[in-house]
Amino acid sequence: MLGGYTGKILKVDLTSRSFQVENLDEQTARKYIGGEGLAAKILWDSTTAATDPLSPQNPLIFMTGPITGAVPSSSRNIVAAISPLTNIWGTARAGGNWGAELKSAGFDGIVFTGKSQTPVYLRVHDGKVSIVDAGHVWGKDTWETDEILKKETDRRASVACIGQAGERLVRIACIINDGKDARTAGRCGLGAVMGSKNLKAVVVQGSRRPRAADEEGLKKSVAEVRTASVVPPDEWAVHWREHRRTHWNKGRVVIKNWLDDDFPGFLPKLTETMLSGDDYYCHGCPYGCAESHMIGGRRRQVFESMVPLGSQCMIDDFEALQEAYDLCNRYGMDSISTGGVISFAIESFEKGLVTAADTGGIQLKWGNAAAMVEMVRQIGESDQKFARLLGQGARKAAQTMGGVAPEYAIHVKGLELPAHDPRSSNALALEYATANRGACHQSASAVLPKNFVLRDLGFPESAYNPDTLENRFRVKGRGELVAKMQDYYCLLDSLIMCKPVTRGMGRSRQELAPTKFLEWLNLATGWDVSLGEFLKTGERIFHIQRMVNVRRGISRKDDMLPPRVMTHKRGGGHGKSEAANNLPPIGEMLNEYYSYRKWAEEGVPTKEKLAELDLSAP
Repeated sequence: MLGGYTGKILKVDLTSRSFQVENLDEQTARKYIGGEGLAAKILWDSTTAATDPLSPQNPLIFMTGPITGAVPSSSRNIVAAISPLTNIWGTARAGGNWGAELKSAGFDGIVFTGKSQTPVYLRVHDGKVSIVDAGHVWGKDTWETDEILKKETDRRASVACIGQAGERLVRIACIINDGKDARTAGRCGLGAVMGSKNLKAVVVQGSRRPRAADEEGLKKSVAEVRTASVVPPDEWAVHWREHRRTHWNKGRVVIKNWLDDDFPGFLPKLTETMLSGDDYYCHGCPYGCAESHMIGGRRRQVFESMVPLGSQCMIDDFEALQEAYDLCNRYGMDSISTGGVISFAIESFEKGLVTAADTGGIQLKWGNAAAMVEMVRQIGESDQKFARLLGQGARKAAQTMGGVAPEYAIHVKGLELPAHDPRSSNALALEYATANRGACHQSASAVLPKNFVLRDLGFPESAYNPDTLENRFRVKGRGELVAKMQDYYCLLDSLIMCKPVTRGMGRSRQELAPTKFLEWLNLATGWDVSLGEFLKTGERIFHIQRMVNVRRGISRKDDMLPPRVMTHKRGGGHGKSEAANNLPPIGEMLNEYYSYRKWAEEGVPTKEKLAELDLSAP
C-alpha cells in the first residue's frame, strides 16, 4: 500500500442509500496529492456547465491528504462542491479532529451524491459504514447535534454537521466540525449542499492511522520542527497584540462596509477580547494559534468573524458580537458572509433602499448591536422575506433589490470579502480578484510570504519584504508573486496543512519552507518528488480549479474587485492609515498575471498551457 494514504475513497449514493469503496490509484494521487487537488479532479470529472449546485448530481466531497494526522497542524479536511452561493468551484477548509479521524477510520475521502428521501447521517468507524436515520436531530443546531450524536455513537468520535441554516438551504450556510469547538468549513455555502441532500452529519472514528513509507524518518523530521516552533503563551500574547495593531495601522481592518478608515476604540477591545481566553489545540497541533481562543463554556473567538460582524457594521459591543458569532456557529452559517450581508443591509437601510417594513421592524443602523444580532437570528431560522433574501448572499440580494444596491454588495465572484482590506496591499488585491473560489485571503497570502518561502519558489534571496510601503503598493511583479503563491497554497490545501504554520508564527520557522513540506510528502509516500515536480503539481491543481470555473462562464470580467474597493479611498481619502489613499490597479496587474500564467487575455488558460500541465482542454 502507498505510504501516507489509506488508498480508499468512499462513494455514497444517498438516493439509493448505498455505498461503494474505490481504490485510489498511485498515478492520480501523485498528480493531485489529495485535499483540494483530488477534490478538483473529482468535481471536474463529475459535473458539467449545467450542474445545479443544489441538485442531487452535485457531488459533495470531503477529503484529507497524505500527511493528515501525521505531522503538526495537519488534522484539517476540505469540503468541495459547486457552490450554491457563487455557482462555481466551491471549497472550504476546517480544522479540529475530523480529518485525522477520517483517515484513522480507513478512508482518504468521502464523495456524496444523490439525495436521501428523509434526513440521515453517515457513520464511519474503522472501515465500517452505515447510513442512519437523522430525523431526531433534524431541526437542531450544530452544538446539540454534536452532543446527541456523540452520545449515540462514541464520545471519541468527531462530528461534521449542519445546523438549521444548511437544512433551510441558506446559501451562506457552512459545515461545523466538533460542536462548540466550532472548527468551520465556512465559505461558499457548502452547508446548503449538505442540506439539499438531507445529510445532517458525518460521524467518523478510527484507530488505524496509515503508516508512512519512512515512519522513523518522518517522526524525526517532525520532531525537529516541534522543538523549534513551540512558543510560550506570554510570548504569543505579545506577538498577537502587535500583529493586530500592525493590521490596523496598515489599513487592513475593514470598517463600515469598506467605507471608512477608523473606528476609535474598536482595536483595544478586539485585542483585549481576543487574548482573554484559553488556547484550543487542533489534533496534533503544538501551537494554539490566535484564531483558537476559547472563552467560558468553550465558545470560540475568531478575528475573521469579529471584524465582519463588528467594525464592518460599526459595532464594538463584544458581548453582542460573541452572541452573534455563537449563533452563526449554532445555525451553521459563514460568519464572514453573514457580516458581509448585514453590513450591505445596513447601508441599504441607511440609503433608503430598505425600510423597517421590509425588515420586520428591525432598525438596521450602524452600531445597532441588537439589530445585528436579531438579523443573524432571522437569517438562520426565520422565513421572514428580507432575511431569506440576505441568506442568498450579498450579490443575489443586490440583484433582486436592483437600482444602486449592487454598489453596496462587496464581493468577488459572489463570495463576500473577508476581514482584510485589499487596498492595504496590491498583492492582496490581485489575490482576491483571481482566487478560484472568489474573494479569499487564504488562496495565496501573497502579502505575507517569508524570504525562505520565496527562495524555494524561484525568487532571489531577500527579494520581497512585505512590510515596506514600497512593496505593499508595488505593481510590477505582483502577477508572478500572486500566481506562484496561489500554486504553492494549492499544495498546502492538498497535503493538507494549516496556513499559520507556513507564515513564520514562532521562534524559528526556517524548517517550514516548501522544501520541508515536500520532504514530509516524500517520507510519507515513499516517492522521490523533486521540488520542480512539486511546484508543477500545485500549478496543475490551480488550473483544474480554474477550468471548472471557465466551464461555468468565468473569465476576465469576473477577475475584478468591487467598484467601491477600486474607486473609493478609505475614509474618502481623508483617512490616516497607510492604505488610506491606495486604489489597486487591477487591470495592469491582471495583464502581468495572465501573461505569466500563459493565459489568453480573456483569462482562459490556453490549450498549450493545459497540455504542459497534462490537462485536457474542455
